[in-house]
Amino acid sequence: MANQHAKGIARLRNATQFSISGFKATWQHEEAFQQEVLLLIVAHPAAFFLAKNPVEILLLIGSIVLILLVELLNSAIETVVDRIGLEQHELSGRAKDISSAAVMLSLIWAAITWSVILIF
Repeated sequence: MANQHAKGIARLRNATQFSISGFKATWQHEEAFQQEVLLLIVAHPAAFFLAKNPVEILLLIGSIVLILLVELLNSAIETVVDRIGLEQHELSGRAKDISSAAVMLSLIWAAITWSVILIF
């Protein structure tokens, strides 16, 4: 494991390595993340084709990136909860449900964003 107390360029290098490890772990263990990356791969070129200006392109792509960001946080919360224990506990279930709700909200926001831009 890299030195977590590094400074300057070494800290930036370590942070980048930790982030890459996080992407790899999420890709490997979370099917939802794989599906959302596929959505981004499809949505990215579609945004350039469908948008009327650069702001719309950013909103379309950004709404999908938001889904990925929230999914990463959801996966992190689920991983920590599972690390603590796999037995049923009201607070563990609540934490997982709340983070799942955040993913759902990001999906709804992306759908609204795409709908509004494509309709108007």
